[in-house]
Amino acid sequence: MKKLLVSLFVIVFAFSLFACKGQEQSEVEKIIAEAQDMTLVELMAKAYEESNGKTLEGIGNSSRGKTAGEAFVLAMKEIYPDYTGVINWQQPKENSIFQMLESDYKSPNPIFSMTLIQDGSQIQSKMIATGILRNFIPLEWREAAGVNVEKDGTPLTLQTLNKVFMYNNLGDKVINNVWDFVKQGEAPMFMGLESEPVGFNFLLMLTKDEYANIVKQAFDALDDTEKAYFQPIVDSLAAKATELGLGANGKYSLAWIKLFTQQINVMTDDGPIMSELVTTSAVDETALLVYSKLRSISETETSSVNNVTVAAYQPGYVGFGGYGYKHFLQIPDTSPLPWTAAAFIAYMVTVEAGFHPWGKDMGGYSANPLLRLDHTQDGFIDGVDTFPAKNDRGYEWWVSTGVYGGRLVIEDPIYASQVAFTVGEWISTLQ
Repeated sequence: MKKLLVSLFVIVFAFSLFACKGQEQSEVEKIIAEAQDMTLVELMAKAYEESNGKTLEGIGNSSRGKTAGEAFVLAMKEIYPDYTGVINWQQPKENSIFQMLESDYKSPNPIFSMTLIQDGSQIQSKMIATGILRNFIPLEWREAAGVNVEKDGTPLTLQTLNKVFMYNNLGDKVINNVWDFVKQGEAPMFMGLESEPVGFNFLLMLTKDEYANIVKQAFDALDDTEKAYFQPIVDSLAAKATELGLGANGKYSLAWIKLFTQQINVMTDDGPIMSELVTTSAVDETALLVYSKLRSISETETSSVNNVTVAAYQPGYVGFGGYGYKHFLQIPDTSPLPWTAAAFIAYMVTVEAGFHPWGKDMGGYSANPLLRLDHTQDGFIDGVDTFPAKNDRGYEWWVSTGVYGGRLVIEDPIYASQVAFTVGEWISTLQ
């Protein structure tokens, strides 16, 4: 990936470019420090004073931010009937959000007040480390029962979404191990790493010890014939794992990554992948894609949700069931309306109506357990379990690393950014 090969130089330049702004606390940082000890009601009062009659410009990787913004404005009007503030939402294409935020930061007249953004590695290295984005952790979110501030607070997580392994079940193929997806001749459908940075982060995260251990456990569960095929590949990467500073089981992760990267059937988007996988002509095809795409399938003679199986849902499945990536909420250091941004962010992470645009569907899990809806019977129709694959087992099951869990590989911005210039560059050579 060309971006990874030059990103180190970009970051060094960015640090020098923005150093002068990072020497003292900005006005936005001062407001955030004060806002973090205020309730949502108190923040909404500040938002009323700041943005009545004005437009908050938001930018994000999810179009549902528009719906959440409309709900927030209605909530404001319930308290302040004369409130005329507006939230205008933009969803940039082709991962241009980083360039747009950086340009806005350097502009003499910045417009963006808040962002909902993904790709933890780039967020950490290009946005947070450079001071372009500032983290705001709402008081009532921190105090909510079950919230993991350490894992989901820096940067503030709106939600975790899962991409999971599925396969067309109309043939005779048996999938009971994550190594089955990289056997000789396998070609899982997956979005290309150039167009799917969170997928690249997934591969980076696989080298973290806790996930490398899961890869090794899955390897140990293979039969002797399967091991005989994979073992030479694993052994050939032992020196590379040491060179990259990985743990004892790092070579197993590198072997899996190498095979997956070189064998995937690159597709443009998860929508086409899902549409293909559920067809009667896709016998034995496999894929790694967003779980929630199952909700969009129309039942026809040639397409059905029941034509696919979620690998991790099968009894005895060994290894990780997919990966989880996050949507983060941040406030630009040059935010024109920081109080309103803070109130809007607090609304999305502490009020059910604020998270509802995402939480109404399976496969999206709020970092606030109190806002997670039950989707365990989404596949039921009139009390009958019609489409079992759509019965979401929930966040706690998916992140569990136990025998009865989905063992998702969860994105960690800090780790992903740390290995982007070592493991990342090695992965780039494989494509």
